[in-house]
Amino acid sequence: MYLSESARTVFAVLAATCTATRPQLAAGAGLSKPTVSSAVAELEAAGLAACSGTASGGTGRSAAVYGLGPAAGAVLAVDLGPSRTRVRGCALDGTLLAEGAGSRPDAAAVVSEALAELPPGAPLRAVVVAVGDVTTRGREGGGERPATAKAGPVFDAMSVALPPGVPVHLENNVNCAALAELHEGAARGRDTFGYLRIGVGIGLGVVIGGQVLRGANHAAGEVARLPYPWDADREPRHEGLEAHLGAGSLLRRAAGAWQDADGPCPSTAERLFALADEGHPRACEVVGRHAADVGRLAAAATAVLDPGLIVLGGAVGSNPQLLPGVRAELARLSWPTEVVSSALGESGTVVGASRLAVARGIQTVTGGVRVED
Repeated sequence: MYLSESARTVFAVLAATCTATRPQLAAGAGLSKPTVSSAVAELEAAGLAACSGTASGGTGRSAAVYGLGPAAGAVLAVDLGPSRTRVRGCALDGTLLAEGAGSRPDAAAVVSEALAELPPGAPLRAVVVAVGDVTTRGREGGGERPATAKAGPVFDAMSVALPPGVPVHLENNVNCAALAELHEGAARGRDTFGYLRIGVGIGLGVVIGGQVLRGANHAAGEVARLPYPWDADREPRHEGLEAHLGAGSLLRRAAGAWQDADGPCPSTAERLFALADEGHPRACEVVGRHAADVGRLAAAATAVLDPGLIVLGGAVGSNPQLLPGVRAELARLSWPTEVVSSALGESGTVVGASRLAVARGIQTVTGGVRVED
């Protein structure tokens, strides 16, 4: 579909504002009112914009209010988490149209169900898939694919549910969650911070000047690759730090520390934290040690980035019980840095992926008019 430059610009402004009058579109696009009127007529003819009502002005005159038209289409965001798949379908103004969740092996079915909930006939403009991996070019046909075996097979299985020809963009799941915290979560009003995810795996989302730092290999923040252990007697192991800080290792340490008098040993991190919340001495001891370890990782990140703020996320990291220990260890090892828990929890990744999907969808329609992530 060919659109004039002014129509593309007005469409991007309309998508960002959800609804607007022509004077508001003119102000947002930096265009004259006659040019905006022509652009709106062009968008209406293409089904990309539609009048949604009227609004009374200060002089008593009514102005037409415009929103996106049915041909604007929709986008899909998919979070291929370590155990759960979360999906959201959105209009290009960010309106939620569909959502679903299921197990990781059922990713294709969850995607298919969400696609079926989108408005009939609405073109799918873009798909963003959040994966726990770095991404690389090289998929057959020139697309993107996870760089390692961590997420590759489940991504391939999920891809069969997507309509052919739709642009698919991959993003690291921690980067998506960091974007969500920036715009809708614990980091609102802060343009520089670190999002430290602690769960099955670990990762660091780096936001500087309001932009996610991705790095030359799209691998910025892959703190699982930090050398660990690092002392004179032991060689660092590949992703040894992730093995030490991941949820599985936390539960193994709990099992190793547990005594018969402590009662049944917790089999999940949720149960371990629940016992600690009740004041169980052994659970408090294990959680305290884990908090100190996370604090040391936060200190390493602070030493490199000086972010001013660390947001703790992930299935384990977002638990508020970690905060005192992380704050104390970070204060002991580094300079003052604020540490808070995620405001979005496990939904943060799909929320951030939705923002990216909307931005990519608008770019698909406008042919490259940039919209902020």
